[in-house]
Formats: sequence, structure tokens, C-alpha cells
Amino acid sequence: MPTKKSGTRKSLHRAYSTAVTDGVERAPSRAMLHAVGFSNQDFKKSQIGIASTWSMVTPCNMHIDKLAEEARKGVDLAGGKGVVFGTITISDGISMGTEGMKYSLVSREVIADSIEAVVGCEAFDGLVAVGGCDKNMPGCMMAIARLNRPAAFVYGGTILPGVHKNRNVDIVSVFEAVGAHARGDIKDRELKQIEGCAIPGAGSCGGMYTANTMASAIEAMGMSLPNSSAQAAISPAKQRDCREAGAAVMQMIKRGIRPHDIMTKEAFENAIVMVTALGGSTNAVLHLLGMAHTAGINLKLDDFTRIGRKVPVLADLKPSGCFVMAELVNIGGTTPLMKTLIEEGLMHGDCLTVTGKTMKQNLRSVKPYPARQKVIRPLSNPIKATGHLVVLRGNLAPEGAVAKISGKEGTKFSGKARVYDSEEQALQAILSGKIKKGHVIVIRREGPKGGPGMREMLAPTSAVMGKGLGKDVALITDGRFSGGSHGFVVGHITPEAYVGGPLAIVKNNDPITIDAQKRTLTLDIPAAEIKARLKAWKAPKPRYRRGLLAKYADHVASASRGAVTDASLNP
Repeated sequence: MPTKKSGTRKSLHRAYSTAVTDGVERAPSRAMLHAVGFSNQDFKKSQIGIASTWSMVTPCNMHIDKLAEEARKGVDLAGGKGVVFGTITISDGISMGTEGMKYSLVSREVIADSIEAVVGCEAFDGLVAVGGCDKNMPGCMMAIARLNRPAAFVYGGTILPGVHKNRNVDIVSVFEAVGAHARGDIKDRELKQIEGCAIPGAGSCGGMYTANTMASAIEAMGMSLPNSSAQAAISPAKQRDCREAGAAVMQMIKRGIRPHDIMTKEAFENAIVMVTALGGSTNAVLHLLGMAHTAGINLKLDDFTRIGRKVPVLADLKPSGCFVMAELVNIGGTTPLMKTLIEEGLMHGDCLTVTGKTMKQNLRSVKPYPARQKVIRPLSNPIKATGHLVVLRGNLAPEGAVAKISGKEGTKFSGKARVYDSEEQALQAILSGKIKKGHVIVIRREGPKGGPGMREMLAPTSAVMGKGLGKDVALITDGRFSGGSHGFVVGHITPEAYVGGPLAIVKNNDPITIDAQKRTLTLDIPAAEIKARLKAWKAPKPRYRRGLLAKYADHVASASRGAVTDASLNP
């Protein structure tokens, strides 16, 4: 097990903080630290940064200030000095379908950059990062990987479901209700009722959407404590998780364990297995590629295909299934599933974790799920025998695309293209009834560079479902999807339209075929016609010329490379 005991004991527990606290010349630094609560004794302790993503802009993060304080207490009780600092969060759910959503994926990079900046500048010896929304988690993990100082991630926890007409509802229920309202199935009053009860309090969106997906992936990677991904946001268990994470980082310092010792290729494979078994979000592909890049791990799209061929979908969770995350919490969380996957040889049990133990050791005393639960299927009766995240290639996606095929929508779709150069145009066409059975909705210029920002298409996909067209139309895009999207959808098409990918030359009524069994995405027109259209294509002008979005568009890599912004520095 890695120890990295080079240097003195002092260098182990204060490997970085001595640079700002020790010696006569650092008296000004100590003076400032006295003002924020340091005692003379604290200067002899490991300094642990507590990165808080608290914000009142979203229910996902509105409670994280309190969780960060619990993590600080855990550090202090373990003999360290915890220091809480903030980073940003944005709300996908609020900005979805608007121009503001272009900042969503961008915020992942801002979060990673800001945590790196604070920890690097303040010379913290370790880090606890507490995240609660989609981009917080990969952003925190990318910073942890860059810094490679003893660190643990804590998930802010899942929201409890709302209830409407004795049914659990959540944010996706509201999006789909908008489509049902447009179809005439529900009236203004019922839409208002669903809107008013779907989000009852703090916590991340309740299905196996991107937040719960990424939390589960990070836990399976070994960078969170057992069951951190399967706890309610407002619960004693989550408070305890935070305190124990603070103590765990102190133990990592003592033992010389760093994130790169944990974030191995096998650990990323475990994360993919977990995402697959849970039927998780397509965003996991993008974020795991980005996290692997920062950790120096050679993870590729083909790894998702390789693992998906042997790992079944076992969780009957929303959006494609019936249950919400809180119901998985109630039957034991994620740890019984991971133990089963290890016992069946589908996960690597010998991977190191933030506890200092292996995954298998962590799960040794975990009991199986209750006999009559229906949330997690047995391996003998999976929801889908192979993975739901299907990487497609073909003349429309030479560098790959990602489909979410649950099995309920079928495995093949052929139809005529209806082409839109923005999400707004497509949404209006769906709601106004222009989209009919047999159409393939094409939404382009929404990729990392073209958007810029690679918006999620939850509003269009939810409108399709709400209109009752979920089995009758497909939607393809160089943008991405919320974890709440379901139906016959393909995203992350690369190269994206903005840089001249084949999606840029699709015309209305062109025939398109999506074949999940052959793993192909095909524009069914002659190759000579495709070549002629590409030759005639002209690059569009950038949508932004100043500010963050312009800077992002200038630096961001393809979705097939995780849409990272430092890829050119480490090709």
C-alpha cells in the first residue's frame, strides 16, 4: 500500500503549510492567520482546506455550508486545522433551456481552477471537497487530481422526493409536465401543483441523474467514504460522513496516501462499472474522461464500450425506471451493490480508497439488500443484460457519440431529419406540434465550442416525452443531455458541427439511422454527396467574442476528450 515516506515526519503532516507559517520571515502571514482564528498551536498542525460549494442559487447546495462545518470539525477533532473556503455553483435546473445554461459545463472548469488556486496559494496540506450539484463533483475531483494532496470528496446528498397524487415527483416531472401541458393532457392548475411540490427541500435531484451518478462513480473510484453517494442531504448520516471525511484526510496525510495512488485506471474502470449498473447519466462519460485527463490516466471512449459489454443495468431508477435515490438509500445504499459486483468479478476489489483500506476491505461487513426490495435487480434478472451507455461511430460521428439506450426505446431507429441550429428552435418546434412520428430531431451548434458550453437538452427531450412521442422520434445533438433525459437520444457527437463535423451538413429530410446493436450513427446519403457538402461548408462566426464563454470556446477540447480546457498543454 502506498506510503511515500520520503522526508521527515514534519514534512509528511505539514508538507506544504510550512512555507507560509514557519520562520521569522513568515510573521506577516501568521499575523493574518491569527485574525481568522488561528492560535499559536494551530501553526504546528496540518492545514486542511474545506472547499464548500454552498450557494443559495440552487436547492442542491443550499445546505452545504453546514456540511462544510461538519467536515472542519472532523479535521479539528483528528488533530488538524480545518479552513473553510468557497467556490461557485450554478443551477442547471433553473437555467435549463436558456442562454444561461451555456455556463453550466464551463462552471466545472471554473470550480476546478478556483479550488486549485486557493489550495495552491494558501499552501494547504490536504483537502476535503463538498459538492452537491452536477458540475461541482467533477470540478472538485479535477482539482483534487491536479493538486495530488491528501484529499477526499463528500457528496452533499440526495433530495427527498415530492409527492403528487400519491406518486413521487422531482424536477424532471416538472419538465415533462410542461410537455403534457402543451399536449393538452393536464391543465394550468395541475402544472402549478406539480411545480409547487416537486422540490421539497435541500439536496440534489432525486433520480439517477448526473449528480447521483457522479457521486456514485466517485465513491466507486475510492475517493469518497462508503455510502457517501447514497445518503439524504438532510440526515445524521450525511453529517457523520462529513466529519469522518475530515478525519480520513488526516489519516491519509499520516500514511502518505495521495489521490494519484487511488485514481488508477482500475479505479476509473470501477467507476464505469458502477455508472453502468445504476443506469447512470451520459454526462458520466464526459466527466470521467475529464477527470482521467487531470489524473494522467489514459481513459478512452472505447473503455466504456468494453466495460458495457459485460456489465448489466441492475437499478430500476428514474428517469428510465421507477424509483428515486431516496428509496435506494432506504434499502442500504450503494455498498451492497458494490460488494456484489466485486464478488462477481465485475469490479476490482483490491483498489485503494480514502480509508486507507481496499474497496473489498471496506465492504467486508456489508449486508445484502432486503429480500423483497425492487430497486436493485439481481444479476440473474437484469433490467438490461449489457450497458446502457452506447458509444456510436459512423459517418455522422467519426470520433464517437454517446447514446443512452435503456432498452425500453428499442435498439434501432431510422427517420427523416428535422434540423435546428439551437436548442430554442428545436423546443419551439416540438411544443408547437411540428415534430411528427418518424422524425430525427437534429440539434447542432450546441457543442463545447459551438454553443459554446455544450448545453443539456433536457427541455427538448422532456417536451418529447410529455408530448407522448418518446418511442416515435429520436433526437441527436453535439450538445449533451441531463441525467434526467430519456428516450431515443444521442449526444456528444464529435467532431461537433461548429468545427465542420458531418452534423454541420445535415439537411431537412435527410435519412438518418441509429443502430445501437451495430453501434453506428449514419447519414444515409451517398458518400460523394457528403464530401461535396463538407467542401462547400463555411465556418460560422463565433457567438461570443469577449468574456468567459469566448475564452472557453477558444481553449476547450472535443467532447470525446472530456471537454477539458488544458488538453493542448498535455496532448
